[in-house]
Amino acid sequence: MKTHLVDGVEVHCGSGNVFADLGLADAEKLKIKTGLVVEIRKAMRSRGLTQQEAAKLMGVTQPKVSDMMRGDFSNLSERKLMDCLTRLGYDIEIKVRPAKSEVGHLMLAPA
Repeated sequence: MKTHLVDGVEVHCGSGNVFADLGLADAEKLKIKTGLVVEIRKAMRSRGLTQQEAAKLMGVTQPKVSDMMRGDFSNLSERKLMDCLTRLGYDIEIKVRPAKSEVGHLMLAPA
């Protein structure tokens, strides 16, 4: 993370992954899960779904949808979140390509 001064204030430029900037384990997975939950929220909003209606469509309980809406998705895997999106009418495309660095990265590309 780069640091520089702006008008005497120390400014830190983020890496693009707030979880990595905070030093959290599994930062890439957390970023992907967050992106998937953002898309689930958008889908629910655009379809005018209640949490109960969304839960039924996604095959999860309403309390899990409530947790998701509050940002707690630790009890849901990336795979389950992808399943939720497909049940809400979204296609998910996984693209694999050689990495530019020695170790590859996971990312969620916008539609």
